[in-house]
Amino acid sequence: MNFNIAPPPAHLFITFAPTQCIMPFYHQLGSIPDKRHTIFNKPDGSLYYEQLFGAEGFHGMSSLLYHVHRPTMIRGVGKEVDTTPKAAVSRNISPRMLQGFNIAPKGDFLESRTVVLFNNDVNIALAAPQKSTTDYFYKNADADELIFVHQGEGTLRTLFGNIEFSYGDYLVIPRGIIYQLEMKTTDNRFFIVESFSPVLTPKGYRNEFGQLLEHSPFCERDLRRPSRLETHDEKGDFLIKIRKQNVLHDVIYASHPFDVIGWDGYNYPYAFSIHNFEPITGRVHQPPPVHQTFEAHNLVVCSFCPRLYDYHPRAIPAPYNHSNIDSDEVVYYVEGDFMSRNHVDKGYISLHPGGITHGPHPGAYERSIGQKETKELAVMVDTFRPLMLTQTALDIADDTYPQSWLE
Repeated sequence: MNFNIAPPPAHLFITFAPTQCIMPFYHQLGSIPDKRHTIFNKPDGSLYYEQLFGAEGFHGMSSLLYHVHRPTMIRGVGKEVDTTPKAAVSRNISPRMLQGFNIAPKGDFLESRTVVLFNNDVNIALAAPQKSTTDYFYKNADADELIFVHQGEGTLRTLFGNIEFSYGDYLVIPRGIIYQLEMKTTDNRFFIVESFSPVLTPKGYRNEFGQLLEHSPFCERDLRRPSRLETHDEKGDFLIKIRKQNVLHDVIYASHPFDVIGWDGYNYPYAFSIHNFEPITGRVHQPPPVHQTFEAHNLVVCSFCPRLYDYHPRAIPAPYNHSNIDSDEVVYYVEGDFMSRNHVDKGYISLHPGGITHGPHPGAYERSIGQKETKELAVMVDTFRPLMLTQTALDIADDTYPQSWLE
């Protein structure tokens, strides 16, 4: 598959791609001064405190926030927890099928996050939180987070404001944003992509100004921005769990992190529903790039949605066999009948590593002929460096999957 992704850099660990068009339009919420970097008084005459929130220093996309209290008041730094994923299989050539719903529900969002696949560009994790995050706040200083909501509903609460979410939503949370997840349900399932480079809309669907083009399968109207700003004028002890270099640090601040009175700019969280993705179809089978939804350095994310099948009279709607040489392909199965697979259920995750050929299961190729539409719903992540598997991945794997193409 050719997604026009740049070759990997020579160095490893965290790499950063240009951040242009993280969010291709301006947004403002709350109260802000007429001109940046000028006096902004509270009703009592004291000052609000301005903060630049951006990536790539002073060059990339950014927003300006105005706080009731100084956002720098650290009271103390507590315990550290190493969250570095450990590879149970570091050099993989075998197809894998993971049964994602075998991850047991556990605690809140952060407690339940479990990495199953990873490399130096991305962590792919599952979570099944049973309750809201209430006694701490979370900041991922390592990675942008793309959270796909498979089950459950609630509110993403951030210092930029709140976003309601439900089944089928992608939550895009740029690195460094302080947030909580308030759950309205107890039976929740998330598929999480942690990217060590910014999560962007696809370059092929943008013009030189960053606007999504007319042939894009979604547009700016489909992106839900923060709409309700919380402003807490509170001092005390507020725990923020900050992940930096794969270590989770407990940092106590002396003021509530959601004390923003207003902000404006281009760098902020947003939501996009997979149900608002408009599939591109053709007379013959269309390759995966037409399903692309997001991209980052050395990875892409695609959405496979209900759509009409190909309309050439001799079309074979099922995908043709293809060689994974340059990428590892991960598909997270959400709902419906996936046309190219036999015996998959919701929450399953297939991994087809680079170096092997893969394609439809026996019978799927023939079965698709004459079909008019598919009701499948899935999320695909293609990585351009090999993925490693954790022990958790092996624990939930179907060991018979590599032989499932035998006739």
